[in-house]
Amino acid sequence: MMRRGPVAASYSLLAVLALSACSSNASGDAGDTGSLEPLGPVVTAAPDAAGTPFADRAALKAALLDVGDLPVGFTPVPDPEEDLGLPPASESADSDKSSTDPADCAAVLSPVADQRPGAPASASGWFTGPGFATIDQDAASYATGADAAQAFAAVQGRLAGCTQYSGTDADGVQVQYRVGGREQQPAGDASTAFRLVTTSEGVSLVSDVVVVVVGSTVTQLVATGQDPIDAGVFGDLTSTAVAKLAPAPAG
Repeated sequence: MMRRGPVAASYSLLAVLALSACSSNASGDAGDTGSLEPLGPVVTAAPDAAGTPFADRAALKAALLDVGDLPVGFTPVPDPEEDLGLPPASESADSDKSSTDPADCAAVLSPVADQRPGAPASASGWFTGPGFATIDQDAASYATGADAAQAFAAVQGRLAGCTQYSGTDADGVQVQYRVGGREQQPAGDASTAFRLVTTSEGVSLVSDVVVVVVGSTVTQLVATGQDPIDAGVFGDLTSTAVAKLAPAPAG
């Protein structure tokens, strides 16, 4: 699971928290990371949902959450390639010891456009906040509602086989993952919510996730931190994300 955004941030944050826990003799337990609820039933998106796809990345990017939509204290994280002009990170570097078992679970939290290729437009945004918290959003706009429904199904299908898995980070440190269900009010044309708990060296991070279909666009919103994000705050963020994606421009 090596992508910019919640997963890459989780690896670096876990390392920071592990060092902090060792230096303070803390237990390293973080947040409500005990038992998880089982995943909820699979949600089906209507293949004929109304909505015009976004024409390109710029238009879709403009419809994602921005810093003004987020809780106080969050700031944007620049895209290393597009904003800073850095070369693409090599995932095949000899020094990279990252792995995931089962391998398919590496795609959990990957952008929707990567989990279901074929979207004419895709975009992502990343933000950091107080206490190392992060909020990330990605979206993929497909040509038809049927394509969006298939992407929504693909995300849920992968989760079913990845409720517990393991791996190593880029330095070879063991990482454990657990996926469970979480309750959230329905949003958009169809939605599903889940929680991912990532644990390494006694330190845990909680990622609350909602995946929503809005017309022919599928968006994934992820809030990660030492503690779960407030449910009301996350619900409001989801509603704002849906409202911004709803008026997709023609063309």
